[in-house]
Amino acid sequence: MSEFMPHFAPIVVLLFLGTVLLIAASFLTLLYGAVRRSPFLARLGLGAVVTIVSGYFVLLTGVSFASSDEVLPAGGRKYFCEIDCHLAYSLIGAQTTAALGPEMEQVSARGKFVVVRVKTWFDERTISPHRGNGPLTPNARKVILVDDSERRFAVSLEGQTAFARLIGEPTPLTQPLRPGESYTTDFVFDVPMDARRLRLLITEDDAETRLVIGHENSLLHKKIYFSVDSAPPLAQVAR
Repeated sequence: MSEFMPHFAPIVVLLFLGTVLLIAASFLTLLYGAVRRSPFLARLGLGAVVTIVSGYFVLLTGVSFASSDEVLPAGGRKYFCEIDCHLAYSLIGAQTTAALGPEMEQVSARGKFVVVRVKTWFDERTISPHRGNGPLTPNARKVILVDDSERRFAVSLEGQTAFARLIGEPTPLTQPLRPGESYTTDFVFDVPMDARRLRLLITEDDAETRLVIGHENSLLHKKIYFSVDSAPPLAQVAR
């Protein structure tokens, strides 16, 4: 099972860039009209800015209202568009424990530690014919855990450090890949004991995605999650 974020990425990115250019041109018309003391050009520029911004906002929120949450099972792939190629993320394992770290240096959770293992894969089938085999540095990502009460939990630095003493430092999600390459990254969360039906959210961490139509970061848009409950134990998953 696979989901793409955003859907129709080349179209919505071009729409966003085109809208920015039109707004810039309208502002220039407004400024030129003010400098030349031309009421007609000033009104034309202002009217164009208001119309374009309003129309884009209506389209942005309309698509968001029509969206719905998706929860991918373990092994399902969530693709992010990098314009001429796609990176796929999947949850391949998880475990819950009260403490982490080497036997004599264990750190106890305030609630319970939830460790998840994420696979990042550069899908070579999605590259454009002219791209070649050059490395790709992924855009910034945000990784959080969400429970059935919509509480959100960030990565636990204390738990992450303790787990790293056991298995080594995790591969960062910004590690460059070439087409076909993949790696895994472990994340540790400290969540309350009563946290249930946990879902993992991996999303982009770039401010401009909030203005891209159909992107899960945009206003009121629903998210694509991974089901932590469906993930196999880490002991059964190779790194």
